[in-house]
Amino acid sequence: MSAPSAGDITLFLVARNQEGTAVACGALRRLDAGSAEIKRMFVLPNHRGSGAATAVLRSLEAEAARLGLTELKLETGTAQPDAIRFYEREGYRLIDNFGPYAGEPLSVCYARPLA
Repeated sequence: MSAPSAGDITLFLVARNQEGTAVACGALRRLDAGSAEIKRMFVLPNHRGSGAATAVLRSLEAEAARLGLTELKLETGTAQPDAIRFYEREGYRLIDNFGPYAGEPLSVCYARPLA
């Protein structure tokens, strides 16, 4: 598995507020025929807790399912407790570090099957 790059992003979503300002984003990076990695999840600090992250995540999951994918994976850092809580709350389970994150002590990886 190659290291992530902008060139292998399948989908990039931007969430905007009512004024049209970008407040959150997220992307899918295809890993193989059945799975993708969630990349670049970010919400502006003053919009955290607004539901923007959940909306982006659900949209990424819906698009992954539409593409016929059966599993989503992601990597976050040990120094990102809010992200860890968010993904666990949203049904992602801890897995062994995969691909370029294998053996990285500051990485934490999660996965979720798509129904």
